[in-house]
Amino acid sequence: MKFNTKVIHGGQKPDPAYGSVMPPIYQTTTFAQTSPGVHKGYAYSRTHNPTRNALENAFAALENGNFGLAFGSGLAAIDAVVKILKPGDEVIATNDLYGGTYRLFTKIFEPFGIKFHFIGMKNAANIESYINPNTKLIWVETPTNPLLQIIDIKAIAVIAKKHHVLFAVDNTFATPYLQQPLNLGADIVMHSATKYLGGHSDVVMGALVVKDKELADKLYFIQNASGAISGPQDSFLVLRGIKTLHVRMQRHCENGKAVATYLAAHSKIEKVYWPGFNTHQNHDIAKAQMKDFGGMLSFTTKGNNYDETIKIVEKLKLFTLGESLGGVESLAGHPASMTHASIPKEEREKIGVVDSLIRLSVGIEDEADLIADLKQALE
Repeated sequence: MKFNTKVIHGGQKPDPAYGSVMPPIYQTTTFAQTSPGVHKGYAYSRTHNPTRNALENAFAALENGNFGLAFGSGLAAIDAVVKILKPGDEVIATNDLYGGTYRLFTKIFEPFGIKFHFIGMKNAANIESYINPNTKLIWVETPTNPLLQIIDIKAIAVIAKKHHVLFAVDNTFATPYLQQPLNLGADIVMHSATKYLGGHSDVVMGALVVKDKELADKLYFIQNASGAISGPQDSFLVLRGIKTLHVRMQRHCENGKAVATYLAAHSKIEKVYWPGFNTHQNHDIAKAQMKDFGGMLSFTTKGNNYDETIKIVEKLKLFTLGESLGGVESLAGHPASMTHASIPKEEREKIGVVDSLIRLSVGIEDEADLIADLKQALE
């Protein structure tokens, strides 16, 4: 089944009760049992719910996995992965990653005795020197948030398998429309389904997809035992959003290219971070592992002036200044004071998250209107 068909039909079948094409919203806490422990596959909605299960099947189909899990947020999904570990274990993570992930790792799990190494992964070989007998997980974002670095998934998968280390990829920016990490050797794919999978800025959710049953069973246990599951209404909304993922992503990519090209030629712009440029480091890797280059980009203005940067984002009209990304509408963010504020300033600036950096989630509006909005804000 081709991807464009899979977003509509993958893992799905009409509801057995009345043949409903869309899974009904099973807004129920519990299910009737004919005898203690005897039921029709569902006992309690934290453990299993038909609407959530339909969504989880769709997640698995999109990423070419065997098992999907839906959580109350992207961070809840990441939390479940790290809970596989124990005190004394070590994690190697991308140094340019979502601030909430960094906060979860350093403020929640480090005090429990798990050690994290945040390193540059533009050259996958850098990982080797950090691996030791305590290394149990490699955590990667690609493209990264917010600098759109590209990391070679296949190369890291080889290293992870060589050392028997679990390998997880946050695929939020790319979506399974653009890349499928399990096909490239990853063990776990994670999504903030709040973003492109939902696609309409009306739901918060996280997703995990795996192929291995033993790993899936561990994650299902954590999902049920910790309880950070998605509700049936949210599950329905994301399932509905997925059905237009392919057409939305095509327009996100087209508009992203147009906006990146415009900004790169603007006299006030210092640098544009977008993996579609031939000059982007690891552009060739992006071409090899991605179908297109997405609708996310970041840029810095000349002079690295904080006040001037704030004025620019405040003047935007079509680009809404706000957290999040991946919706049909265009959003702008200032990572240093918004999404990455939880990372200490010194650490942020080491990797390039400076005061003049602006991140754009380019939506599916008309590209001429988006460019006109940027033009008036910059000039």
